Amino acid sequence: MPPSIAIIGYGEVGQIWAEALRAGGAPVATYDILFGQPVAAARVARAGDLGVRIAANAADAADGAQIVISAVTADQARAVAEEAAGYLRPGQTFFCINSAAPETKIAAAAAITPSGAHFVEGAVMATVPGPGLGVPILGGGVHAPDLAAKLNPLGMNITPVAGGTGRASAMKLCRSIVIKGLEAIMIQSRESARHWDVEAEVFASLARSYPGMDWPELAEKMHGRVVLHGRRRSAEMREAAAMTDAIGLGDSLCRGIADVQAAFAGKK
Repeated sequence: MPPSIAIIGYGEVGQIWAEALRAGGAPVATYDILFGQPVAAARVARAGDLGVRIAANAADAADGAQIVISAVTADQARAVAEEAAGYLRPGQTFFCINSAAPETKIAAAAAITPSGAHFVEGAVMATVPGPGLGVPILGGGVHAPDLAAKLNPLGMNITPVAGGTGRASAMKLCRSIVIKGLEAIMIQSRESARHWDVEAEVFASLARSYPGMDWPELAEKMHGRVVLHGRRRSAEMREAAAMTDAIGLGDSLCRGIADVQAAFAGKK
């Protein structure tokens, strides 16, 4: 029988996963701080149609659930974990999938552990729309293999990572610095080149230095990603900034990337 699941945060990820988990036969309850506001009315109605239980609060959603998934914004990850420590029971699993810094995940784990619940760190390695429930996820902590054994049969794609909490998120954010950084570099270079009417010459020069790459196509693809996902990626880069700053590297690079991602989000 599929495990019962609570999802805290019913945004894009929460909605996609709830629908897929219900389709797999898992009982699902959810809570979001926007429930009760007009902006969430359509989401609430859709959840009801899917058989997802709308909870009065996070504790109500988690009541009776075997697995509690935290799918909130990165800046709320620690606060949600600290609140959960007050209502979780021994044996429950708290799965924190938020794109937060390793230090945030470690603090969240420290908050959850005294409750007797199990903490599992989740690092989502791609955008969820498209792969949906099957998006690649790195699972951190000693309880990650057990969680993978429960959720992967439902269609999830969790790969446990050896070592303690924080490693999965570090792997995600270190990769993200490169990916999101390249996007920021490409956007600023192309926009500047267009301003000075030298775009063709710049791409031709890049092609000579790095033959085999279609630079105009790459620039267009990266720009499109930022338009669609820049706001979320900007928040992720601010978490990366916290990570690099905590180990003495400073935060200027990651904050600069975050600023570019935010500036071009939604900008056609």
